[in-house]
Amino acid sequence: MTSPAVLDPAIAARLKRDAQGLVAAIVQQHDTGEVLMLGWMDDEALRRTLGEGRVTFWSRSRGEYWRKGDTSGHVQWVRSVALDCDGDALLVRVDQVGAACHTGDRSCFDADDLGAAAGSP
Repeated sequence: MTSPAVLDPAIAARLKRDAQGLVAAIVQQHDTGEVLMLGWMDDEALRRTLGEGRVTFWSRSRGEYWRKGDTSGHVQWVRSVALDCDGDALLVRVDQVGAACHTGDRSCFDADDLGAAAGSP
């Protein structure tokens, strides 16, 4: 699939970006619902993700685009991308190959449960 040169204006108009022009992208394993990580996308990262079938993020620390798995081999194959009702967050459903977290854990949320009290209905 050939990716368009710019993000579809109809999609871009729906995004509510932060002061740096970014939208939070929650990444979830498509078949299990497991939440894998949170990354950040600008219009270009979202355009690449939608058009190329692999997840691309904007690295706030490095100031550059990075496509998950290019150096680690831990690829995220896109299955779907949805925008939340407010337009300020994306849900990217993927088929994750290997670890999603830079620490080598399957999920960035595996290691640090804060011990919240469980509520009941």
